[in-house]
Amino acid sequence: MGLLTGDVLTTLALAMTVFLLLVDLMHRRPRWAARYPPGPMPLPGLGNLLQVDFQDIPYCFSKLQRRFGDVYSLQLGWTPVVVLNGLVAVREALVKHNEDTADRPPTRILEYLGFGPHSEGIFQARYGPAWREQRRFSLSTLRLFGLGKKSLEQWVTEEASCLCAAFADHAGRPFGPTESLNKAVTNVIASLTYGRRFEYDDPRFLRLLTLMDEILPEQSGFLIQVLNFIPVLLRIPGLVHKVIPKQREFMALLDELVTEHRMTWDPAQSPRDLTDAFLAEVEKRASSPSLSWPMGDRCKMEGHLGLPLLSPTLFAWSGQGVMLVCPGRVQQEIDEVIGQVRRPEMSDQTHMPFTTAVIHEVQRFGDIAPLGVPHMTSRDIEVQGFLIPKGTLLLTNLSSVLKDETVWEKPFRFHPEHFLDAQGRFMKPEAFMPFSAGRRACLGEPLARMELFLFFTCLLQRFSFSVPPEHSPPSDHGVFAFLVSPVPYQLCAVPR
Repeated sequence: MGLLTGDVLTTLALAMTVFLLLVDLMHRRPRWAARYPPGPMPLPGLGNLLQVDFQDIPYCFSKLQRRFGDVYSLQLGWTPVVVLNGLVAVREALVKHNEDTADRPPTRILEYLGFGPHSEGIFQARYGPAWREQRRFSLSTLRLFGLGKKSLEQWVTEEASCLCAAFADHAGRPFGPTESLNKAVTNVIASLTYGRRFEYDDPRFLRLLTLMDEILPEQSGFLIQVLNFIPVLLRIPGLVHKVIPKQREFMALLDELVTEHRMTWDPAQSPRDLTDAFLAEVEKRASSPSLSWPMGDRCKMEGHLGLPLLSPTLFAWSGQGVMLVCPGRVQQEIDEVIGQVRRPEMSDQTHMPFTTAVIHEVQRFGDIAPLGVPHMTSRDIEVQGFLIPKGTLLLTNLSSVLKDETVWEKPFRFHPEHFLDAQGRFMKPEAFMPFSAGRRACLGEPLARMELFLFFTCLLQRFSFSVPPEHSPPSDHGVFAFLVSPVPYQLCAVPR
């Protein structure tokens, strides 16, 4: 009986192995097509997962670019992937083929967390009529609450005053500015989202910020990539809970904030903020089959997840670049255009080409989202002479664009003159795409630009910054964890 059982188990194991190999071969079929991009040879089952350094993907992809060219392929688990590098290839895919590359691949981890395959919100949703409708609604709602208007500019300026007060509390002593910058930037998002700001010492606010830092390594870890690309492993009981505990806690905290907000929401009143507007729209569409729109509470939270994660990292780099690299010339321009009494306004930006160039160079050099967000082809396309089949996951190496040696004079150095013409006027090269390009370009870019300009002109108007004598200057190199964050640094802020 035992021998028979052993034979049965052996037969089942052999059958399963053959089945998995056949599935693996089926997913490798694109590699055998004519004009498919070259790439490293994948291993059975795992593909190239063991050949990708998930601790430093930008560097790993840079090495593969030098070996295989600007368009190359990978096999991550059972998922065929094409990596696009350099301005020409990325623009061809995202701009020329904008309709065909606007789809998103399914993200199994997000589906496990409650985001269905067609209900992830505008950030992760599959491309189609529902997504287009959601994006139109999101844009109109953002404009309703001041995007591009004086009202939102006033919110940002008032938060900048709170940030200046936090800097002043250090009385010229050394401190790390990142925490205060994170609080200020996230408060702008909170004002839009919940119609309120948090005090900088609010315990729940501090926990939210801590979780935002902790979930980034979770999202970029090796195991989470294995689960996404070999989704059958998601069936292992309890495994996902161990892989993404911080992200689950983060989303639970956001759900708690929405629940509290719903308790004070009055549908008969004008919306107070983005959450009110989304709640009203979801309720309206739920009561009318003709207005079907798969967008529940988890969907509307998507915008809250993306902007707070991206913005503080961007501003941490900005604090390093604007305040420490070339503050003298920026402050001279501030004094000439704004003075030291009046608050900065967005209209001042037109008259401040060097400050504007520095802010753009911070975004280029900081390169905080080196791979952007994955795309997926909705039909066969051709890029740089290579055929990329329908259903292929596309990774756009934005880092290779922002530091493309054929475009930028000094791609690996902080050089504001990249954004100035021979007459000292501001210019923006087409290779500047930190927020990606095409139909899925970041919805929050206008808000980020407003925050960048207003926060740091306010800070440099009020303070002179320097590196403490006992500390080394900030490092040019960042730490990769989905986003690229600067190495922690210290500075002194002395009132001017």
